[in-house]
Amino acid sequence: MANQFEKPFLDEVNAHIGIAHKVCRMYCQDPDERADLLQEMLYQLWKAYPGFGGRSSFTTWMYRVCLNTALTWFRKSTRKNWESLSLSHQQIPEPPTGPEEEQRQALFQAIATLSPLNKAIVLLYLDEVSYEEIASITGLTKSNVSVRLVRIKKELESQLKKQANSPDNVNS
Repeated sequence: MANQFEKPFLDEVNAHIGIAHKVCRMYCQDPDERADLLQEMLYQLWKAYPGFGGRSSFTTWMYRVCLNTALTWFRKSTRKNWESLSLSHQQIPEPPTGPEEEQRQALFQAIATLSPLNKAIVLLYLDEVSYEEIASITGLTKSNVSVRLVRIKKELESQLKKQANSPDNVNS
């Protein structure tokens, strides 16, 4: 039975693997955690694939599975009281970054402060997914997605202003 699903599954997942990487990046800052989460997402996609009936596009279904896996992962990881090693623990200096990368990092830091559902909405919005599809993936109504996005944008703008005015910001 697995063989009949293997090739179509691998073709679809390989064509859209960027979805899983984006979701991982949104929910995990640590590269090792991202790798673990990606592996869990692929496992969950494989488990759920026989039930994928084509009622939605493959990308919508993949977003739904990946986001649900990330949210479950996030809930489980918040119960743990451990700290993963970071580059500062290893005493390896971080590579220099340019202004674009600094802006990208600032945006990801601001997004990291959002609730898990709002992170999912932002991820889908940044990936230019339609409001209808965001609603379908998240289980919200289209109007609720629209309202949430307005509020999320205001919250992110406020967070980015705080970061820019922070005394830790060397560019201010």
